[in-house]
Amino acid sequence: MKNRLILHGGAWNIPDALQDAHMHGIREALTAVSAELIQGMTALDATEMAVRMLEADPTYDAGRGAFLNSKGEIELDAMIMDGRTLDFGAVAAIQNVLHPISVARVVMTESEHCILVGKGAQDFAKAQGIEETTPEDLLTERELATWQRLQKDSSFRTHQPFDKPMGTVGAVAMDNDGNLAAATSTGGTPQKLAGRVGDTPIIGAGTYADNELGAASATGWGESILKVMLTRQLCDLFGSMPAGQAAKAVIKHLQERVKGLGGVIGIDSNGNYAFHHNTPYMAFGYMEEGGKIVVNIQIRK
Repeated sequence: MKNRLILHGGAWNIPDALQDAHMHGIREALTAVSAELIQGMTALDATEMAVRMLEADPTYDAGRGAFLNSKGEIELDAMIMDGRTLDFGAVAAIQNVLHPISVARVVMTESEHCILVGKGAQDFAKAQGIEETTPEDLLTERELATWQRLQKDSSFRTHQPFDKPMGTVGAVAMDNDGNLAAATSTGGTPQKLAGRVGDTPIIGAGTYADNELGAASATGWGESILKVMLTRQLCDLFGSMPAGQAAKAVIKHLQERVKGLGGVIGIDSNGNYAFHHNTPYMAFGYMEEGGKIVVNIQIRK
């Protein structure tokens, strides 16, 4: 099998002034992780590494740079899934960690559970030796200013058109052995209620991987993505149509069935890429044959 790697940096609005930063972060992660994949890194390790790099980049709504909720707190969701075994780990509404994707990984490998939330997830992370950070380390001036503005706007709704990037991050990989994995991390939507959980940490909604079908990561309006189980739906369609056509079909269904907004990336079991969105923009990139990196901000037509 040929190794494959595709990443996204969110789907919604990406202002012109931030487009270069969105593409730069994806390019940096693709370049670093694809080199490791070529040398034999597993798909699971590759997706975690890529998402960690994007979580550390304040450009995106994940880790450092995440949106604040309605109480002015940063709560993070993440999930990672192994397509070889169908094992997965997820965290939701976790605070004070830079890399929730790594907490999700140890939930999968070091606990009896699949999902941990809130303070319980934080306590587990600390027990596993994962460094705790401060809210100030995750907070950016951009998101503080956004929160202060939205506090004064009682008409704002979390799924309405918004003039800031909504940059959930995700990675899907296939390694040299043909194994698939997917990982997704997010700060959720601006002004979300405390304790809100979106699609990202829910299996088959924001994240899914199965060697026999494919793997996928979603981004966008989480409540709508949850309703149609977007990533599992995409993986199911991989068996009956070309990968790119399958991505278009699930986004069409998202829009027509629940008036949803989002984007999806994926890899089918034969190593073919899939990506599509119905939001104004989606930032993504992938590795071509021979290791060439392609990065783009796709505009809805």
